[in-house]
Amino acid sequence: MMTQLSQAAAFVGLATLLGAHTLSRPEVPDAIKAPSTEAVVLLARASGVQIYACRDSPDGRPRWVLEAPEAQLRNAAGEVIGRHYAGPTWKHQDGSEVSGKAAAQIDSPDASSIPWLLVTATGHSGNGILARVTSIQRIHTRGGQPPAALECNSAAFNIQLRSPYTADYYFYAPAR
Repeated sequence: MMTQLSQAAAFVGLATLLGAHTLSRPEVPDAIKAPSTEAVVLLARASGVQIYACRDSPDGRPRWVLEAPEAQLRNAAGEVIGRHYAGPTWKHQDGSEVSGKAAAQIDSPDASSIPWLLVTATGHSGNGILARVTSIQRIHTRGGQPPAALECNSAAFNIQLRSPYTADYYFYAPAR
């Protein structure tokens, strides 16, 4: 049976080994590829919800509008390493944060899932792993679509609904 000290030493050794490993770029359609001058610095698996509200659209008809994502970010071992929320913003447990704006999107191969995205960073805070991030990809989405359009009507006006989703987020920074 491992003692706490030997477990900690094993974890540090594994973290060092994983830190030395270069993350590969995922195979994605050209429309959402990160610039070739960037390298993957972090891969995080999100699990949470997309929050929608029934609101008026410019044409005066009610429609579901994305208010915000709300998700935990996990590493390959399943440990929580951060969170994803309105902005869109991603915050790492090291205190670093990146916000962005969608630059491109494609439909998910799974029609019942939210689109895959390429996001361009628009702001940063902190000095950790996300401080240098310039692009983010959201891929391998499952779920997260808004409720059926017919469910957004005058009776549902201003109601919020949460749609469960998962996705992989690849974070890119300029290659060194």
